[in-house]
Amino acid sequence: MSTAGTASGLADSFRRSPGVVVAATVCALLAIAGAAAPWLAPTDPTDLRAVSLMNSHLPPSWAAGGEPQFLLGTDEQGADLLSLLLYGLRLSLGVGLAAVLLSLTIGVVLGLLSGYRGGWIDVVVMRLADLQLTFPAILMALLMGGIGTSLMSQPTRIAYALPLVVLALGLSHWPHFARLVRGATLVERDKDYVAAARVTGLRAPAILFGHILPNVVNPILVMASLDIAYAIMGEATLSFLGLGLPPTQPSLGSLIRQGYNFLFSGVWWLVFFPCGLLVALVVAINVLGDWLRVALNPKLR
Repeated sequence: MSTAGTASGLADSFRRSPGVVVAATVCALLAIAGAAAPWLAPTDPTDLRAVSLMNSHLPPSWAAGGEPQFLLGTDEQGADLLSLLLYGLRLSLGVGLAAVLLSLTIGVVLGLLSGYRGGWIDVVVMRLADLQLTFPAILMALLMGGIGTSLMSQPTRIAYALPLVVLALGLSHWPHFARLVRGATLVERDKDYVAAARVTGLRAPAILFGHILPNVVNPILVMASLDIAYAIMGEATLSFLGLGLPPTQPSLGSLIRQGYNFLFSGVWWLVFFPCGLLVALVVAINVLGDWLRVALNPKLR
């Protein structure tokens, strides 16, 4: 099927799926809101001049005791919760995308190399993947986060918290991409177009990235779209357990962790709104990923 035909088929499938349209709209709105947080947020929650302890634990504006300028209420420091959510959404999306990009890069390169070369390279790569897959991804991320916490001083860990979380999540997910790409490469490497490329004298990197990779990109896109949701949930879990991003770098996970401390004191909005936003984001991404899996696989239509 041509590229134009594939695009047309995807567009038709998208229009016939109201749930997917809603999910795509939610994802687009949340992505725009997160990217534009510095312009959309009423205040900058990292600016101490915009925070007053006199405004701490104010309920949403429509509840009794609420203030009009704090639509979703305030936290224990008096910071505007809506602003914290926008900045937290921005950071969580950034961590999720960066972690998936890292795991995608490692997994695709090793998977292509393993499937095309075979031999001892295939054995080493697959045994490393099997070894890592024996540990749950979140356990691996927790282990790496704990190592970073124990080896670094508190100021250093705070300064490098973001790259550490991205590294932990990215390294814990690469085997899924590697196994997927290896299997697809094993199928593609014996086809005529690859043999023709070898005859013309193309080197292995040109064949792998110029010929084989474009023919295995569909399942990679599906897995990457679903993996973004896993990475966002992984960051939220690490931050909730105190091994992710610190309170000075608000993410959805760290906001939920802070709000949980006040859940049983009646300050429900500090947990309800971050949890609701996280659930909406993850569900919307998963719906899009499931649709993409079916739309790009003719056998499932």
